[in-house]
Amino acid sequence: MTDLIAAIVQGVVEGLTEFLPVSSTAHIVIAQEIIGLDRTSSFWKMFTVFIQLGAILAVIAYFWTRLSGFVASFCGVGCKTEEGVSDKSKWKKHPLALVLISFVVTAIPCFLMDKFIGENLESLRMIGIALIVGGFAMVFIDLYCSKRTTTKQIEDVNLRQAIAIGLAQILAAAFPGTSRSMSTIAGGQLMGLSRSAALEFSFFLSIPVMVAAASYKLLQHLRKEAFPTGEQWIALSAGFITSFLVAFVVIAWFMTWVRKHGFTPFAIYRVVAGAALLWWDNYRNHG
Repeated sequence: MTDLIAAIVQGVVEGLTEFLPVSSTAHIVIAQEIIGLDRTSSFWKMFTVFIQLGAILAVIAYFWTRLSGFVASFCGVGCKTEEGVSDKSKWKKHPLALVLISFVVTAIPCFLMDKFIGENLESLRMIGIALIVGGFAMVFIDLYCSKRTTTKQIEDVNLRQAIAIGLAQILAAAFPGTSRSMSTIAGGQLMGLSRSAALEFSFFLSIPVMVAAASYKLLQHLRKEAFPTGEQWIALSAGFITSFLVAFVVIAWFMTWVRKHGFTPFAIYRVVAGAALLWWDNYRNHG
């Protein structure tokens, strides 16, 4: 398989799974195993990070009107009201501020655990276990919390809920296979968010989290390795564009699906995929 085709395949997998609660990391690893890529290759490690930026661009494009409205209203916080009274206290209740607070809660521990995270990323067994455990947790949380919501929309999220979602996301970073999307959605539901509010908060939080993580990993690669060659840039571009296009379609579909059906089908899929991955890892190691 040529590098270009391998790049497109991984771009499709990234776009399909980045925002579904099934772990894009697990599926990228599985895809690389199936197509026979060298997962220890510095370039392909960097590639899997780079194409995440395509998926993030899809979030920004899909939610552009909503995001630009949040930015505009956030910039207006602190302006004087008609009565001439400063309104700065509202910043900490603004959705954009709460997303950034949740990001900080996640970013600092993850930065300190970078080496530990990298070791877990190499373990198929760890990824398989995380898929299964996360699947069972998702079923319980969705069934238990979906009828006990207190926060219907992202504008009503409070500081305590934002911090809790940030803490939940650390699990996804520490244990690849958990799924960043699953952990933030489940964390939001446990804190009383509706399915749609938890999902939307997860999408918005993915922007600073994934941009920061991808930028950090890319800088690490460029400092240690040679600059990508012309052929490698073609593969990177193909993976990025494919990831963007597929992710945009998935986001539009997922927002509609969740409101009507919930997360249980994805939880079942996680358990089946995790069990298959554990079998494959055992077969590969012991024959």
